[in-house]
Amino acid sequence: MDTLNAPSAGQFQQTLRGPVTLHGVGLHTGKQVTMTMKPANPGFGIRFQRVDLPDKPVVKADADFVVDTSRGTTLEYNGARISTVEHTMAALVGLGVDNLLIELDGPEVPILDGSSAMFMEAIDSVGVQEQEAKRIVYSIDTNIHYYDPVKNVDMLAVPSNEYQVTALIDFNSPVLGTQHATLKHLSSFRTEIGPCRTFCFLHELEYLLDTNLIKGGDLSNAIVVVDKVVSQEELNRLAKIFNKQKIEVKQEGILNNVQLHFTNEPARHKLLDVVGDLALVGSYINAHIIASRPGHASNVEFAKKIKQYIKKNKHLSDIPHYDPSQQAVFDINHITRALPHKFPFLFVDKVIELSDNHVVGIKNVTFNEHFFQGHFPGNPVMPGVLQIEALAQTGGILAMNNIPDPENYDTYFLKMDKVKFKHVVRPGDTLILKMELLNPIRRGICEMRGTIYVGNKLVTEAELVAQIARKDKR
Repeated sequence: MDTLNAPSAGQFQQTLRGPVTLHGVGLHTGKQVTMTMKPANPGFGIRFQRVDLPDKPVVKADADFVVDTSRGTTLEYNGARISTVEHTMAALVGLGVDNLLIELDGPEVPILDGSSAMFMEAIDSVGVQEQEAKRIVYSIDTNIHYYDPVKNVDMLAVPSNEYQVTALIDFNSPVLGTQHATLKHLSSFRTEIGPCRTFCFLHELEYLLDTNLIKGGDLSNAIVVVDKVVSQEELNRLAKIFNKQKIEVKQEGILNNVQLHFTNEPARHKLLDVVGDLALVGSYINAHIIASRPGHASNVEFAKKIKQYIKKNKHLSDIPHYDPSQQAVFDINHITRALPHKFPFLFVDKVIELSDNHVVGIKNVTFNEHFFQGHFPGNPVMPGVLQIEALAQTGGILAMNNIPDPENYDTYFLKMDKVKFKHVVRPGDTLILKMELLNPIRRGICEMRGTIYVGNKLVTEAELVAQIARKDKR
């Protein structure tokens, strides 16, 4: 499996030019929700924050954190739950937004009109900004298959030069019949897929209403398919529930004369859900996704399978490649603002890779370093403890990048383990400093594995533990 920057997905990571806020109702709770999308640093990814809860916990948009797929896709981490994330995630993929902090004052993303349209409109209102970090796109070199024999769901990812999705639905319904939809280019998502609304059958709606499960449901945020004869008494009951003067059924079997955006809008919305759920892989992929009778549960299981494939086949654990002409993710000016260290104790010159779980920095060693004046005069060797310090500073950039307000925190060493110095470092060497999270950051504790390379040669390795602490609680 190779990594490349695909023209269809764009070469550089992107975020928003500024914050934007939406208001709407949660589909299941029926409560008003305020949602604010805020720009984030390269490598931050997409994260949701429950600003209504103590400590304002953050939940990463990741398939591993999905806890429920019964009526949408729900994430949960450290007791914070976020429901119905799929329409937002699809909009972000469709418009190429990589890094974003999404604040919510409730447990649900607002349903809005049941599509991705209003999320896209909000993003368009502030604009998308390109960042100085390349987007990594994974190209699969073999088929990845998922099959659920109980639900008869079949999902397949085949090698492709770009991201494409085909969805097929068959509900054995005389109204919908068999439908399919295809997204050939991500650039078409905005007009062909994004505006397509969610749908349900009338018998499902009646059950959900009777069990008080969709308090925020409305005929303006879903297409209701009528696949049975409905009495006038039932129509009157529904009209009263939805506060409508009158409800009727069109000949096409759609409740209340809702005009479809496309004749195959249900299939297109299922494709939208696939795009949104597969965004929880956390990486762009070059593949043609073929989904037969997909649903949220199968989408998420397939996302996990793709994620496992990437983890198994990617070579981020190997020696990082350093091209001096490559544009830095963070230059020295950003680093001096991000870290409390200053001359003569700043040992990172630039950052060339940054994700939510790894960082690669560069340190150019010259004879002008202050420590060479007293360390082995006549035989200049960079002290091993300063190499570890360089790793720690590089890890500090990763740790701080995982925090929405890094200016209020510092990092402190707790432990060093398995430290090995394999080769001496001398003036003229260029250190490639790589730090990887060994475990997710919990309670401010960061466990990282660090490696230093000079060219293709491993010179130093260690496992480091640090704590992120608020400046006002030191």
